[in-house]
Amino acid sequence: MSAAAALVRRDLRLAFAQGADSTMVIVFFVLACVLFPFGVGPEPNILARIAAGVIWVAALLASMLSLERLFQADYEDGSLEVLMVQPVALELVVSAKVIAHWLATGLPLVIAAPVLAVLLNMAGAGFWALIAALALGTPSLSLIGAVGAALVLGSRRGGVLLSLLILPLYIPLLIFGVAAVDAATAGFPVAPHLMVLGGLLLAAMVLAPWAAAAALRQAME
Repeated sequence: MSAAAALVRRDLRLAFAQGADSTMVIVFFVLACVLFPFGVGPEPNILARIAAGVIWVAALLASMLSLERLFQADYEDGSLEVLMVQPVALELVVSAKVIAHWLATGLPLVIAAPVLAVLLNMAGAGFWALIAALALGTPSLSLIGAVGAALVLGSRRGGVLLSLLILPLYIPLLIFGVAAVDAATAGFPVAPHLMVLGGLLLAAMVLAPWAAAAALRQAME
C-alpha cells in the first residue's frame, strides 16, 4: 500500500510540476460551459433547464483530454516496464495512477462546477446534487478511462480510438448525473440517482483496475 501511495505522490508531483494536463482540462471545462450561453442565447429559463446537462457533458469531455497520457508517458520513458516487474500488483499500480489522475483533473472539475452552475442560472436546490453527482461520477470517468487508455497504449490515433471506446460507457453516468440534478431542482428524491452513481463507482473500482492491468500486460508483450 505504501508503494501505491508513493506512486500517487509521484504522479501528483509530475502533474503539478508540468501542469499542462490539469490546466487544459479545467480551461476546456470552463470554456465549454461559457460558450453555451452564446450558442443558445442568454434566456435565463433556457439556461437553467440545460445547465445540468451542459456541465455534465463538458466535464465528461474535459476528463477525456488527459486520459491518453495516463500511461503513455510511463510507457515512452520505460517507467511502466519497471513498474510491472516490481513486487506490487499491477492492479494496485493502475489504481494509484487513477487516484492521482482524479485528484489532478477530476477534483478541480467538482470544485469549479458550482461557479459555472451560477453562470448557467441553475436553481440553488440543484447545487448540492450537482456536487454530489460529480463527486461520485468523475472517479468513474477516470476508472473507465483508464481501461480505454490501457487498450490504446502505443497505438496511432490513440485519442480517437480512446473516445470511441469509452464514450458509450460514459452514457449511464451522464444520464443519472443529470437526472440527480433535475430531481433536486424539481423537488423529487435525489437519493436513488446518487445510489446508482455510487453503485457504478463501486463496480468500476472493482473491474476497471483489473481490466486495465490485463490490457497493459497485453500491450507490453
